[in-house]
Amino acid sequence: MAIRAVIFDFGSVLVRLEDPGPRRAWEKRLGLPEGGLAELVFGSEVAARASVGQAPDSAVWDHVARVLGLDEAQLAQLYADFWAGDHLDTALVAFLRSLRPRYKTAILSNAQYGARDAFMDVYGLHHVVDLMVISAEEGVAKPDPLIYRRTLERLDVQPTEALFVDDRLENVAAARALGMRAVHFSDPETALAQVREILAEAPLDA
Repeated sequence: MAIRAVIFDFGSVLVRLEDPGPRRAWEKRLGLPEGGLAELVFGSEVAARASVGQAPDSAVWDHVARVLGLDEAQLAQLYADFWAGDHLDTALVAFLRSLRPRYKTAILSNAQYGARDAFMDVYGLHHVVDLMVISAEEGVAKPDPLIYRRTLERLDVQPTEALFVDDRLENVAAARALGMRAVHFSDPETALAQVREILAEAPLDA
């Protein structure tokens, strides 16, 4: 069956940490292991609740401040430095943009409240895709099949008509279990080659 929709994850796919220096500087300052800061921000119980809309974004950073013993000014600087090394992959964005209007396109992201504003105001992704589905707004996160089904319904495609790209194996496996084609993202060149290969194997005009 022809692929009619292409769906990309956001974090660690369209936007990736390219310069870990600012985070690593804080980790050394705070005595944290490499990657420990990201684990504190993304891996806590409060972060999991925020990703499904059960806690505000601010609760995540309040938790970080409490654990690390930071005052308001220090937390503000940490927040700025934490995101400073993230960069938008303009080549991937250009590819997504090039698929329209021939293909329907979407972003499916496990993200907190406020993500939609960032996707639009910081990255301009509402000009790139037809749909943005954000876990905090849905009350459910990948790899729960429900968030995939909602995305497919809003795109008006069947699972077999959709191609999904994500950096986490469990999210890729969940998509495949529903019948979607899926690519595990490890690097942009390999992922783009795999996406193009799948689109060529299942052309719209077949």
